[in-house]
Amino acid sequence: MKVAIMGYGVVGSGVAEVIGKNAGVIARKSGVSLELSHILDIREFPGDPFAAYLTKNVDDILNDDETGVVVETMGGLEPAFRFVSACLEKGKHVVTSNKELVAKKGDVLLALAEQHNVNFLFEASVGGGIPIIRPLFRCLAANRIFEIAGILNGTTNFILTKMIMEDMDFADALKLAQQKGYAEKDPTADVEGIDACRKICILASLAFGSHVYPDGVPTKGISEITLDDVKAAALAGFVIKLIARAKQLENGKLALCVSPTLVKKDSMLAGVSGVFNACLVRGDAVGDVLLYGQGAGKLATASAVVGDVIDCAVHDRERIRLGWEKAADGVLEDADKVPTALFARIKNADEAALAAALPGATLLSGENGETLVLTGEAPAGELNAALAAFDPVTVLPVVDY
Repeated sequence: MKVAIMGYGVVGSGVAEVIGKNAGVIARKSGVSLELSHILDIREFPGDPFAAYLTKNVDDILNDDETGVVVETMGGLEPAFRFVSACLEKGKHVVTSNKELVAKKGDVLLALAEQHNVNFLFEASVGGGIPIIRPLFRCLAANRIFEIAGILNGTTNFILTKMIMEDMDFADALKLAQQKGYAEKDPTADVEGIDACRKICILASLAFGSHVYPDGVPTKGISEITLDDVKAAALAGFVIKLIARAKQLENGKLALCVSPTLVKKDSMLAGVSGVFNACLVRGDAVGDVLLYGQGAGKLATASAVVGDVIDCAVHDRERIRLGWEKAADGVLEDADKVPTALFARIKNADEAALAAALPGATLLSGENGETLVLTGEAPAGELNAALAAFDPVTVLPVVDY
């Protein structure tokens, strides 16, 4: 099977490297032989070991009948969407690591793949090298999945780990992440939760069968989290993590959100530190399953991409039953109606009034005269309205994982 790569950046070059150095291992384990045919990029790479495969014209890939699988590692929505659509229409399997493409256009591309009897696979779009997609649709296929939650962004987890473990403020932790190459020069997609939102949308679409668009998911990042928030959470027995979660409610609707969230210090997710990711899946038969590992990196992500390429080669004449339906109207529950528990920091609180306004809430003494509030579970809109009357410094959700 000949393989073309569109986008020769960190992941694309990793894919070429893995195919080149592990060809024998791949052939022995899968029974298929992978060969590079083209690498599409507008840049020059003098002296690169794969320079002979470079082209600047996507038509060289589209018109090559021997190229059976195309790897898209360009990133972004355009021209990736246009190029991937054209490849599928030409009867070529497509593998991608592009989370934005899958989250925003996955339903369209999956339908196009089905129409042309080819595969569109995207294991690397969520967990990098951590297998998440394949376990969901294969290993856990016998389960009704009712909740998925996790730490899906290594950059923000690194920053929060530094804040929790080393009392480093957000700005300094972000600067360190950039110095180490964990954060981009423009870190917005990471620190504002956009990256995690795209990933949880992909997982929710797969688990619950209906496309979920990122624009409809309440999303908040960690840029406003302070050391005072971290210390207050610790006093209450929690740590703060950026949690992306998706749950099917009793009424059948879906509740999705991305937010800095309090998790108990002894929970499975609390111990996930540094750039590591973890995804918790709850099924009716299997119970809780935690998938854990380093979610990014050149070769780790390339490993997941090439795994999908091998699947396409092995199943060249058959479709892999992976996908979901078009987005359904009203599939997302109004965020204000979703049952949740909240944590709040309040200065100079009238604790008697607080207790009356939030029956069942736990009140704790914080630093500098603050009152820390842990509410019971109730519709989020009702809790936020009750807390707003006390002018809280911080309000964050609390989960029991």
